[in-house]
Amino acid sequence: MQTVHALTVQVDQLQVGHYIYLDMKWFEHPFSFNHFKIKSQAQISEVKALGLKSVRVNPELSDTVAPLPAAATPTAPTATAAPATAASAAKAAAPGPSVSPIMQAKRAMVERMRVRREQAEHIESAFVNTVGIIHDIEKNLYSSPQETVAQATQLVQTIADSILSAPELAIQVMGDKLGGEDLYFHSLNVAMLALMMARDLSMQPGVAGLLGLGALLHDIGRKEVPSQILLKTEPLTQAERSLFEMHCQFGVEIAQRMQLAPAAIAIIREHHELDDGSGYPARLKGLAINPLARLVVIANYYDELCNPPHLADALTPHEALSLMFAKLRTKFDARFLQVLIRCLGVYPPGTIVQLSNGSLGMVATVNTAKPMKPVVIIYDAEVPKEEAILLDMEAELDINIAKALRPLQVTRDVYNYLSPRKRVSYYFDASSQKPRGHRP
Repeated sequence: MQTVHALTVQVDQLQVGHYIYLDMKWFEHPFSFNHFKIKSQAQISEVKALGLKSVRVNPELSDTVAPLPAAATPTAPTATAAPATAASAAKAAAPGPSVSPIMQAKRAMVERMRVRREQAEHIESAFVNTVGIIHDIEKNLYSSPQETVAQATQLVQTIADSILSAPELAIQVMGDKLGGEDLYFHSLNVAMLALMMARDLSMQPGVAGLLGLGALLHDIGRKEVPSQILLKTEPLTQAERSLFEMHCQFGVEIAQRMQLAPAAIAIIREHHELDDGSGYPARLKGLAINPLARLVVIANYYDELCNPPHLADALTPHEALSLMFAKLRTKFDARFLQVLIRCLGVYPPGTIVQLSNGSLGMVATVNTAKPMKPVVIIYDAEVPKEEAILLDMEAELDINIAKALRPLQVTRDVYNYLSPRKRVSYYFDASSQKPRGHRP
């Protein structure tokens, strides 16, 4: 419960600049938040249309306005409204007589949120199924190489067709449903990111297929690296590091037995080469690196920053992109790095943000057309976590993202409510979608 010290003000006495609290369920009024600063006379008219006789005003958060009329009286600290429930949401969304256009819009928003949650559950299920397929592919590399290639090619084609044909891409943060399957999450992440970039580059489907196959199988050589090295928590010795780096060559040998195309093999061989020559195994530079491999290098490096072996070392998606662009850009193909930033947005999924009105949230999906305008899950103690508000920043004219935050910068209550994933994984909504302004 949140306690607010405020003045009770008659609705007729409201002024532009007042910071008000609506003691109503979120689903019962047309505004994006239960508390906000009045920006226009139109908003005052909307408040009046709710039938309220008075509202609470916070003088400290209000702009400098004319003194409040004498009728304004201090109120005792008041607990905010009880949490809304699914039942109250359904009741609020039910059709009724004389519904104003603004309430019709709010009810439409509630319905879009409901549909979007259903879609998110479907997407997360599809993600888990896809990771399972990758597990089978890796398990059968030796016993059924040709069948494995066919299965991997089909999976990549399905993903590529969906991404390349989607009118708008909804990138979502996924949960950790398969504990201990780190390699498969990573392989799918890198393939997903590479194919998103291919879509942005308008890459031909055949080339995108080779890119996706190489990205999906880029780490197959790790099968030949002893598990004690892969799972070691302390820093590797020089000998162990040298053996680990051989996974690129091991992967090439496996890929050749699988009779993969040369472009896919080049990705497996060169996915750790860096533009400035500081990568491995061959210390290649710039254009000496296969162009498709240069793209996968960026996707691979980004995902390893977000999902390192030791999660305590993980960067937030925003931090990872910022580091790559600001301090490490000489290591990457400049064009492809810009493409990754375009695809993921300035605030990638999983980023905790503070809005210009002080509210806290977590980026849920990216608006690839407008990177500064993602969909954000809003923290609001008055709304149950399972029904958290999903704010489409593109539709919010008066609010923007002020800054990104690290998880340690928010309280435990906020952190638990938003539940940023320990492991950031990406998937896509491949369903046909309407233009952005109407997308659930």
